[in-house]
Amino acid sequence: MYQLFCDSNSELWHTKVKELGLNVIRMPYVIDGEEYFYDMGENTDHKAFFDKMRGGATPTTAALNEVAYMEYFEPVLARGEDIYYITFSHAMSGTFEAMKRVIAQLKEKYPEREIRYKDSKQICMGCGFIVYYGALKYKEGATMDELDAYLDDLIPHTTMYFAVDDLTYLYRGGRVSGAKKFFGNMLGIKPILYVNDEGKILNVDKGKGFKKALYMMRGYMKSKGENVDKYKVFVIHADNEEEAQSFAASLRAEFGEIDVEIQPIGPVIGAHCGPGTIGVIFHCKAR
Repeated sequence: MYQLFCDSNSELWHTKVKELGLNVIRMPYVIDGEEYFYDMGENTDHKAFFDKMRGGATPTTAALNEVAYMEYFEPVLARGEDIYYITFSHAMSGTFEAMKRVIAQLKEKYPEREIRYKDSKQICMGCGFIVYYGALKYKEGATMDELDAYLDDLIPHTTMYFAVDDLTYLYRGGRVSGAKKFFGNMLGIKPILYVNDEGKILNVDKGKGFKKALYMMRGYMKSKGENVDKYKVFVIHADNEEEAQSFAASLRAEFGEIDVEIQPIGPVIGAHCGPGTIGVIFHCKAR
């Protein structure tokens, strides 16, 4: 028997986490000098967090240390169960070096137990999409090998596009220059980004204003989407509910009977993309 893990950077809502029987590794963030660990929205005031950002607060995020990974993993192994962990993209964080060191220690201490991890090469609900469908297989009784094979097929067919409202936050993260930030914000340019096959975030396009950017993202779904009527489509937003609802309605109008779920972006991801961000996650032919 094994336990299925994900981390809070998968952004699955806390009710789904409980329904699916997932173990969650909570990732940290700091705002106004206080450290928190994201709880998948259970007791998090998303609006208050993004209002603080709008007011000038600069939240930060950090990697977990080895002690934290040990506290998550060892009790499971000690009671005679194995671990399978679907992670967010290893290309986006150094936290997995600490994780790998802990796994090596635990394999020496519990040689009869198995610990596997799968890099989703995604972040936010891009990772959440993969975790969600992986968890359904887990609940159906899939073995580790069967889950490996299923995820290896699903990962390259899961894509996410998102548009940011304010270039300030991409500038802070080193993704745009100061000049691009200044003129982009002044001209209302909304960059469109996606996560590539290596799990890295790249700027793929830009739209003049949010309406144009969302129109372009809908076009990506039309040209790259596959079996979108058989999988959920997630629309994500950073305290931009009205725009997210409008975008979801436009997707339903374009694609007919599809299952669109709207999901808030949490503080860890929100610290990097900033308030107002809108994104879409769907099953695709290829990223």
